[in-house]
Amino acid sequence: MARHYDAIVVGLGGVGTAAAYQLSRRGQRVLGIERFEIGHQQGSSHGETRIIRLAYFEGTTYVPIVRRAYRLWQELGRAAGSPILYRTGSLEMSEPGYDFVDRSRASCLDHGLAHEMLDVDAVKQRFPAFELSAGTRAIYQPDGGYVLCEAAIDAHARLARSAGADLHTGEIVLDFRATADGGVEVRTDRGRYSAGHLVLTAGPWMRQLVPALHDHLATFKQTIAWFAPFRAELFQPPTFPVFIHFGDDGEFYGLPMHSGRGMKVGGPHFAREPIDPDVTDRTPSSSQLAALQAFMARHLPAAASPPQQPTGCIYTKTPDEHFIIDRLPGTPQVLMISACSGHGYKFAPALGEIAAELVVDGATTQAIEQFSLARFGLV
Repeated sequence: MARHYDAIVVGLGGVGTAAAYQLSRRGQRVLGIERFEIGHQQGSSHGETRIIRLAYFEGTTYVPIVRRAYRLWQELGRAAGSPILYRTGSLEMSEPGYDFVDRSRASCLDHGLAHEMLDVDAVKQRFPAFELSAGTRAIYQPDGGYVLCEAAIDAHARLARSAGADLHTGEIVLDFRATADGGVEVRTDRGRYSAGHLVLTAGPWMRQLVPALHDHLATFKQTIAWFAPFRAELFQPPTFPVFIHFGDDGEFYGLPMHSGRGMKVGGPHFAREPIDPDVTDRTPSSSQLAALQAFMARHLPAAASPPQQPTGCIYTKTPDEHFIIDRLPGTPQVLMISACSGHGYKFAPALGEIAAELVVDGATTQAIEQFSLARFGLV
């Protein structure tokens, strides 16, 4: 006989562990299922640190959700007994011909966010590590920073277990089906489980779990690496913020030094390489590593050392690069929160809260209409 829960969460990365915690703290009997170990390196939630920012070029409607995420990251740090969120300020830079700075400024103006517009000389004066091309424009938003992504997953998982959640690792979900009583049954390589609700936060493996999404999701590998600065004082807050740089060589992002590991840089965002998530080799390609090194030599020469610990990170993206937050058509007891399209980790606690609200209350306080499957003709 299948073991019964109020809710089953499939995929215990950044969003899945947050959902398991938010559901369990609301008194739900929760089962979380993860095919690897919690905190693994095969998906989209590793890499020690992740950028968080309020100036949001991806869309001004994201800002209220990321504002809520800020509060929840701070609450998680207090509950875990160690900070998760660090504010450094965020700097976004666009070379001539790119409108990303204008889009970020629009989100600041729409939501009354403090910000400054900077030219090349102003950036150099305030953040001397950067060497920028003539005509580059920048926007600085003081609330930006980073979260400790792996520490956050560990904290959410520990707190979920403390609240009564069962979290299974090394277990693969094979399929699921709706049941006659309006619930759902999940079959894994270890057994069967039933629940009133199923929350799918499986990232790169969503295409396998939900065949209807197969043509609307794609998985790509992007490279991240750490660089040991020649002048460490230039790459620590407040002299160095989190940043995103848009230019002819692609979109690159970076974070200041944390715990002495070096500064982290990722990209190029627009040169993603397709990858099958079941291929376990995450070794970065030589072309992506070369692109990272060329970016460092051009724009951050004081840290253009050989890359350390280069690794791949999978992005699961939709055609419009917006999230999916919706119920499975015809099966409302199945909720999907994916794909986060490479910019979703910062939202993880808020997305977990949204999942819990939709499961427990049937509605959420956040505006999520733009993340509906209706935009793909799936209703």
